[in-house]
Order: sequence, then C-alpha cells, then structure tokens
Amino acid sequence: MQSKSHACPPWTVRAWPPLLWQVDNLRPLLLRHLGTRVTNPGDQVSRTSGQTIWAAAAADGQAGMAWDWIQLSAGVVAMADPLSVVTNLRLVNPDGDTLTLLESARCLNEVVHTLP
Repeated sequence: MQSKSHACPPWTVRAWPPLLWQVDNLRPLLLRHLGTRVTNPGDQVSRTSGQTIWAAAAADGQAGMAWDWIQLSAGVVAMADPLSVVTNLRLVNPDGDTLTLLESARCLNEVVHTLP
C-alpha cells in the first residue's frame, strides 16, 4: 500500500471553514487525494490501518473529507467506520434544509465509494 504524507492531519478537516453543499451537487465534487497515513502497520494480531484525506476546490473555499481505513486482505481496503467521515461540508437538500447526521453519512459514503 502506498503511503503519502500530507501537510495536515486528516482530522483537522473539521476545523476548515464550513461549506454548504447541496446533495444533488456532490457528484461533480472532484476530490483529489492529499495523502494516506499508515497508523498501524499490522502484525499477526491486528490488521494494517490508517487514515486518508481528500479535498477539492469549491467556489467558496476548500472542501475536505477524511476517514479511517483498514486493510481486510491483500489489496482490499475498507472504511473502518462508514459513519465517521470527517468533513467541513454541511450538506443541504434542494430546499436548503440541513441534512441530519445519518442522512449526511449516507451521502458522504456514496462519494467515498466513487473514489478510485
């Protein structure tokens, strides 16, 4: 697994200025991989795991997403907790209402699963 360093720890994404984003506009969000960090190299008892951070330039600023990952087997990586995507995006529906945490988690997972 390739590991790249990144300028900021993944969890600082939460401190980035918040951006409102309509859920129907999530598909065009062109996220770019900023880096992946291996936090546990794995051994006979535990699996290799780490964190990754992705970002995209938006009209109103930088949008970012980060999450923990775990290696399930050689070449197979999954989100460690699909409900724990850290982001500065505040998702809103077409009427402008903020999505609940669960609704947002579902949408953010859809974005993560479209990434290479």
